[in-house]
Amino acid sequence: MSKFDEIMKRSGYSKATVSRVINNSRHVSDEARQKITEIMKQLNYIPNRNAISLSTGQTKQIGIVTSTSNAIILSFMNQFIDTAMDFGFQTLIYTTRGDKDIELQAFEDLRSKRVDGLAIIACVNDPEKLKTYLEYGPIVSWQRMGNNEIPSVAMDQAEGYILALEHLVSKGYTRIANVFGRADSINTQSRRVAYETFMASRGLPVLKEDYQYWVFTSSDGEEAMRKMAKAPELPQAVLCSNDYAAIGILSEARKLHISVPEQLAIVGFDDVELARVLGITTIHNPIAEQATQAFHQLWAVLGRQHMEPEPLTYRLIERETT
Repeated sequence: MSKFDEIMKRSGYSKATVSRVINNSRHVSDEARQKITEIMKQLNYIPNRNAISLSTGQTKQIGIVTSTSNAIILSFMNQFIDTAMDFGFQTLIYTTRGDKDIELQAFEDLRSKRVDGLAIIACVNDPEKLKTYLEYGPIVSWQRMGNNEIPSVAMDQAEGYILALEHLVSKGYTRIANVFGRADSINTQSRRVAYETFMASRGLPVLKEDYQYWVFTSSDGEEAMRKMAKAPELPQAVLCSNDYAAIGILSEARKLHISVPEQLAIVGFDDVELARVLGITTIHNPIAEQATQAFHQLWAVLGRQHMEPEPLTYRLIERETT
């Protein structure tokens, strides 16, 4: 008698129920899981993962694709990994350093069935090229992709940007500068349009000459602050690509003896823990919730179970820098 058959005999459960426990399926009672797991330990039963993959057509592995890593990306990644584990999936992380060929290896692994699906955090290949891999398995993106083929859980950052603009203008700030992320990203384009449209609608100056791009880290923020300080006129406020850029601007402003918020108001984006500690006004971005929804979109295909997403919104968190 095989160990699998022995587990069924001792537990009194069917082949289907024992298989669900072995495959870490959520669709089994706690009582059955506990009893079957205990018998597996008694018999020193180790599932043959290759055989399981052949029988189920799934590896129970999801690939995460990112061109880089930072604290904000890690927030998304950690939540995605936790959610995947709740559904019995492990994750493989493909960090590409922005190399298109290395990035494509993740998609080739989807084609060769090494992973069951992919979650894109940040990619560098043309989305039109990446969408051709959808025939091999589900793909979901946190990065806004600019097409309808690869679904994205990303929110339009223009909505959060407008909250920040309304807040600053209500406080009396009218000369508002911007430090953006990638110049060619959809989020940057969306933020820029939101800023220009909002300011023009209020009859306020649009400071295009003060645009700065590729400002992501605190070091980038420090350099951005130095550039603003050298300009003929200091802006009254600055909107940042993320909280780490805001942290750098705040740090350098203090070194330059620029009073915040009296001489320069600062608004971050994402609402990381350090922004709270340093008292930075920011836009709360529900990153963890977007990560959960990303896995749920993959599960709709892999588990054939649709999970209705909760509506997500940005929120302004007012602190000492405005």
